[in-house]
Amino acid sequence: MNKFSLMLRSVLGALVAVVVFLSGAWGALALWYQLPGGSVGRALGSVVWALLVVALVALAISRRSLWPLAGYGVAMLALLVWWWNIPPSNHRVWADDVAHLLRGEVHGHLVTLHNVRDFDWRSDSDYDARWETRDYDLDHLVSADAILSYWDSRAIAHAMISFGFDDGRHVVFSVEIRKKKGEAFSEIGGFFKQFEMVLVAADEHDIVRVRTNVRGEDDYLYPMTLERDTMRALFLSYVEAANRLAERPAFYNTITSNCTTLVYGMARQLNPGLPMDIRLLLTGYLQGYLRDNGAIDANQPADAQRAAARITDKARRTGPTDDFSRAIRAPR
Repeated sequence: MNKFSLMLRSVLGALVAVVVFLSGAWGALALWYQLPGGSVGRALGSVVWALLVVALVALAISRRSLWPLAGYGVAMLALLVWWWNIPPSNHRVWADDVAHLLRGEVHGHLVTLHNVRDFDWRSDSDYDARWETRDYDLDHLVSADAILSYWDSRAIAHAMISFGFDDGRHVVFSVEIRKKKGEAFSEIGGFFKQFEMVLVAADEHDIVRVRTNVRGEDDYLYPMTLERDTMRALFLSYVEAANRLAERPAFYNTITSNCTTLVYGMARQLNPGLPMDIRLLLTGYLQGYLRDNGAIDANQPADAQRAAARITDKARRTGPTDDFSRAIRAPR
């Protein structure tokens, strides 16, 4: 066997090893997050899968045979069939802040939203819960603001859209994970169908203030430069998306179905030329994407705009009964 054949064989062997390792690790995590039977059953399933993968690879190497790898392919196919048949559900014991699904009714320019959240938060576990039905007249829609909330990395933020009306009211739409009662957020779990997706509509003093004043997040508000017809269409797209999720539940995914990808899909319906961009995943840099695509003002330097957009300090000075929306928009 010549050197080229040996090198080619080595490269192919390395590629197969990488594919088996990555897919095997994925399978172990999939079983850990989704296998029934509690933590013991999930751990047992993950360990058995890992041992199976190791045994088949060892057998392929020791016998210099592809048949064990073919057996692994069959096992992986069976695992994928099981995986794709795990259904999302709207019927679980949900955490209080995502206990109800948003629904909307549209009658011309009048929109009725059912289950608008209006919590008063003192801590993540201490709050007064309220869910309300509210009416909005789209003829009085006057503003849309992008709100970015940072909790850890400069590269990652939670993105929300707040719609303002000429009577001073604001309603925020936010795509979030739908946690079960007692469950905590996990970025890794977000890749493995741990959470369903939920679309929340809430007052700013609920959904923004809980982030700045309770969870210690750092929030920025960017007024959007949208025409009124575009704002109206985006608002109605949120209502349509909420109704769709109420009828057909969907899993949240950290990459493919998160707080920006749903909004991007709606925005593409309004502007089919809107480009895909890494900043839709690295949401902490979404300001630049919005500037580049004309959704927010790009006439002032980005750093100055970001400094002016920061509302964290103004939010933290508010009390529970203050007009939160007015306070965060007041001049410094």
